[in-house]
Amino acid sequence: MFSKLIQVWKTPDLRKSLLFVLLMLVVFRLAAHVPIPGVDPDNLRNFFASNQILGLLNIFSGGTMESFSVVALGVSPYITASIIFQLLAMIIPRLEELQKEGQQGQERINQYTRLATVPLAFLQGFGMLSLLRQSPRPIIAGMDFFQTATVMVIMTAGTIFLMWIGELISERKIGNGISLLIFAGIISGLPGALQQALVTFDKSQVLDWLAYLVLALVTVAGVVIVSEGQRNVPVIYAKRMRGTRLSGGAETYLPLRVNMAGVIPIIFAISIILFPSMIAQFFIHAKTAAIASFAQSTIAFFQDQTIYAVLYFLMVMGFTYFYTAVIFHPDQVAENLQKQGGFIPGIRPGRPTSEYLMRTLNRITPAAAVFLAVIAVLPLVVQQFTGSQTLAIGGTSLLIVVSVVIETVNQIDAQLTMREYETI
Repeated sequence: MFSKLIQVWKTPDLRKSLLFVLLMLVVFRLAAHVPIPGVDPDNLRNFFASNQILGLLNIFSGGTMESFSVVALGVSPYITASIIFQLLAMIIPRLEELQKEGQQGQERINQYTRLATVPLAFLQGFGMLSLLRQSPRPIIAGMDFFQTATVMVIMTAGTIFLMWIGELISERKIGNGISLLIFAGIISGLPGALQQALVTFDKSQVLDWLAYLVLALVTVAGVVIVSEGQRNVPVIYAKRMRGTRLSGGAETYLPLRVNMAGVIPIIFAISIILFPSMIAQFFIHAKTAAIASFAQSTIAFFQDQTIYAVLYFLMVMGFTYFYTAVIFHPDQVAENLQKQGGFIPGIRPGRPTSEYLMRTLNRITPAAAVFLAVIAVLPLVVQQFTGSQTLAIGGTSLLIVVSVVIETVNQIDAQLTMREYETI
């Protein structure tokens, strides 16, 4: 590992890219500490601490929602826009054609995603302000229409600013920019969590601490194994005559990753679970008693830890299957193999190949679905057994951190390998 770092530092362009990425992350953290005026920080912190769902959203915003800074929305509107266009590509032929056009088509879709991020950020900012106004403790001081609109514009501009920083980071080929921003937000909260744990430390919690460390190590190991796990399907390419030369005949494999969906199923599940509670918040003080009572019952239903954990677990599993089906198309893979003269040993090209790939995928996807679901509800399980908020493991946070580290290391290795080939 240290030899890789030394090699990166000795390579001038990689060193500049690495320093640039670090500088952008510092700029992000500085912006995260610029608060929006008119907010009570203590009441806001308590409000997020008392709501498990908002705590998860705070993770994906990079910890900026809890401080209600100028970048309070984080990159979540951009992520939402990306997911929307990935789903629309399934039903809109024009978007599907753009996906098949390679780099040029992807740049066009990225442009649409950026444009869609603006109204989504504006709407999400309005929803967040409305939600904070419903808090039992006053969080936002009385704002008129102009002040509310100004805050929404500031929050939208903050999201666009982070989106721009993320794309600048991605251009350096040192990891995905959006993922690194979320990674930086999670890591920045680690010193505070450790400080709180040390302040509230009690000798009676020694066994809980040991259990926490063991569980954390097992979780990290599981994330690495599942993230890197793949099923290699053997593929043979037939020999072809090109002029007077015989080419082809290579034997390779088609990698099918165990966890193709990444953390997207968790994001989907959070959005679905949060939606009824957010809508119900607007009707708590309704003049009609039946509507107000139904809104309060809805909020109480989703705040029940057992119900929340069961729904969260089932939704993450379901969305893992769904998103895997969205991003992997066995018919297209089989068609491409047939066009390139490739085939799976013992399987006829065309539809039989597509069915074989689907059967193989259905065998490995349950492992990823159960793993993601367990990771999602892991904090609730730890809290139930230890009775401590401090020792709760953020399984989703660990999944994001480890996945981003693996992705970044792989991109750096690819950059180093490319430069080694250039010197030969």
